[in-house]
Amino acid sequence: MFRFLCLVLLALPGLPRAETRVPTSQVEIQLGFAPVVQEAAPAVVNIYASRIVEARRSPFRGDPFFERFFNDFGSTRPRVQNSLGSGVILSADGIVVSNYHVVGEATDIRVVLNDRREYAARVLLADEEADLALLQVENAPSLPALTLRDSDTVQVGELVLAIGNPFGVGQTVSSGIVSGLARSGTATGNARGYFIQTDAPINPGNSGGALVDVNGDLIGINTAILSRSGGSNGIGFAIPAGLVAQFVAQARAGKTEFERPWAGLGGQPVTPDMAEGLGIARPDGVVISEVHPQSSFAADIRPGDVITRVGGQPVNSPAEVIYRMSVAGIGSTTNITRLRGGTEQEIEIAMIAAPDSPPRDPLETGPRAAIPQLTLVTINPVVIDQYRLPLMSEGALVEDPGPFGARAGLRPGDILRAVNGVPIGTSRAAKDALEEAMTTLSLDVLRDGRRMALRFRI
Repeated sequence: MFRFLCLVLLALPGLPRAETRVPTSQVEIQLGFAPVVQEAAPAVVNIYASRIVEARRSPFRGDPFFERFFNDFGSTRPRVQNSLGSGVILSADGIVVSNYHVVGEATDIRVVLNDRREYAARVLLADEEADLALLQVENAPSLPALTLRDSDTVQVGELVLAIGNPFGVGQTVSSGIVSGLARSGTATGNARGYFIQTDAPINPGNSGGALVDVNGDLIGINTAILSRSGGSNGIGFAIPAGLVAQFVAQARAGKTEFERPWAGLGGQPVTPDMAEGLGIARPDGVVISEVHPQSSFAADIRPGDVITRVGGQPVNSPAEVIYRMSVAGIGSTTNITRLRGGTEQEIEIAMIAAPDSPPRDPLETGPRAAIPQLTLVTINPVVIDQYRLPLMSEGALVEDPGPFGARAGLRPGDILRAVNGVPIGTSRAAKDALEEAMTTLSLDVLRDGRRMALRFRI
C-alpha cells in the first residue's frame, strides 16, 4: 500500500522526479562503509570471561523421567562457566566498556584486540541493573579508542553499524538504522531503563559491542535483542553513550560501584484517560502518585503533578526519569519541567544519593530470642532502593533469616511490621520484641506487597 501511494505521488504533475542513474566513476562504485569500519573496528575487542559457579551433580542427570523430579538432589561442586562477548575501547590507556552479563563476577577476563593481541583485564566498575561494566586492560600499550557521541542528538532513521563478535565467529560488521528511541521495559536480561533500538543485526556474542554512526562515533553499547528463537529479528537494543560517559566519569573518580541519584518518587506514564482528567492536550509525561519525605523532589513535587521533562529532555516513563537523572549524576542539579493545574513550570532539583537515615543499624538476635541468628536492619531510603521495596515502607527488614528464621518461613527482604501485636519501627525494636517473647510468637510480615501472619508456639 505504501509503495502504491509513492508511485501515485511521483506521477502528479508539478512534482520533481528523483534522478536515477548508474555510478559514473570508480569512486562512486566503491562508496560504502569501509572507511568508517577501518576507523572504528580496531577499537572493538573480543572478550573471553570465566567464572566459578556451584553446579549440583545429580545421579539422575540425563534421566528422561527422574531428572525433573530430582533436579536439586545431589552434592554441589565448583564448575568453570565461560562467556563470550564484545567490548569497546574508550581511552588510549585501556578503559574498555562491555556488558555486565558478559564480565560481571568473572574471575578471569581476557581482551583480544582486532589484531589478535591478547591482554588480561580487571573490572573497574560494574552495575547489574544498567548491564554495564568498565574494564582496565593491564600492561597494554596505547590503544585505539572510539569517541563518545552525545546520544541525545541521535535521531530515528540514522544509519548505524553494529560491530561485535556474533556466535564467536570473529569480528563482524552489520548495518542498519536507528529504528526507535527511548525504549524502556522491552529489553531482556538484567538491563532496565532506556535504550536505542536498531534493526542492525545483533546476535549472541554481540553483547558489549559498538553501535556507531556514519562518522565512526560511539552512540551505544549493544546489549540485547527481542527474539523468540535466539537469533536476530531486526529488533536490537543498545545502551546510550550518555550513560556510558557517566560510568567513565565515576570510574575516573575512583568509584568501584555505580551510584545513581535517588528520585524517591512513585508514578506511572500518563494514559489518554489520565490526560483528559488532568486537562492535558496529549498523554505525555509521568504522573506522580507518591513522594518520599526525604526525596529532593519533596519541596517542589506533590502527588498529582506531572513531570514532562528532565534535563530538557522529554520523559514518558519512570525508567526514563531514572535514566535522565543517572546521566546527570549525583551532586549536580537538573531542570525539571512540572505540570500542575494546567500550568507548566521549570524547577531545579538537586541530584542526591538515597539518604542513609535513620541508620540501618544491623542487628542479630541472640541465642535466647524466639528466632535466634536473625539479622535485621532498619528500613530507610538506602534499604528501600537496595531491596526495591514499596516507596513508603517502614519497619525492620530481614536481611538474613539464618537457619532458624528460614525454618520458620522467613526470607531475605521480608518486612516485620509487628511482633506479638507490637508495631515495629526499627531493627532494635524488632530484636527486643523477639527476645522478650515467652510462650507464643506472632509475626506480621509484609512480603512482595502481601501481608502475612505467622504464628508459633515457643
